[in-house]
Amino acid sequence: MKTTIHRADSRGYFNHGWLQTYHTFSFAQYYDPTRIHFGKLRVLNDDVIAPGQGFGRHPHDNMEIVTIPLQGALAHADSEGHEQVIRPNEVQIMSAGSGIWHSEFNHSDTEPVGLLQIWVLTDARGHKPRYDQKVIDPAARKEKFHTFVQPQQNEDNLWLHQDAYFSRADLRKGKKCNYGVHTPGNGVYIFVIEGQIEVASEHLSRRDGIGIRDAEEFTIQAHSDAQVLAIEVPMH
Repeated sequence: MKTTIHRADSRGYFNHGWLQTYHTFSFAQYYDPTRIHFGKLRVLNDDVIAPGQGFGRHPHDNMEIVTIPLQGALAHADSEGHEQVIRPNEVQIMSAGSGIWHSEFNHSDTEPVGLLQIWVLTDARGHKPRYDQKVIDPAARKEKFHTFVQPQQNEDNLWLHQDAYFSRADLRKGKKCNYGVHTPGNGVYIFVIEGQIEVASEHLSRRDGIGIRDAEEFTIQAHSDAQVLAIEVPMH
């Protein structure tokens, strides 16, 4: 097993007034040649958008984009005609494919919206753009990892154009759970949304991340109540 740790306070940070954003990997004005990507995981942004503010209409292509709201409500509109609002315990996926324009705004005029936005490199260029969102039952991730994004299309999960899997676990203090790698050779990036955990003999706190390679299975132990996100991706 090989690991790479990214502490929360080592991330790129920018305060734009309307937007406070942390970048785990190089993005926009933040550049670190040692932190470009983890396998096919290219972007992991931790954003808080002020009330009534947001990202105006802008383009994307050939990227799988997953948005996970943590607080508040986010309004999405795109060039494919989708207009939706997403909230905590919902997840949005957008396959930018051959090209899509979209905007994202805080749906509230009084409360901030907090979210994780994650970009995964696509498996091939030029896919037809697509959008989907689903409600994810928080009970499904109690004391275990629940996979909510995967490569295979089915009615229960969101899917993307890559051999990638997104899973979450909510753990009480003192509890353990195992993560089993879906595809041999894939790496897993663990991001601590809340709390304190131990994994691969490393202690991680809120918003810390660790990339794990060359492992088939590993155990996470919660040293406090914790919320954990696992992003499994091909490494090559």
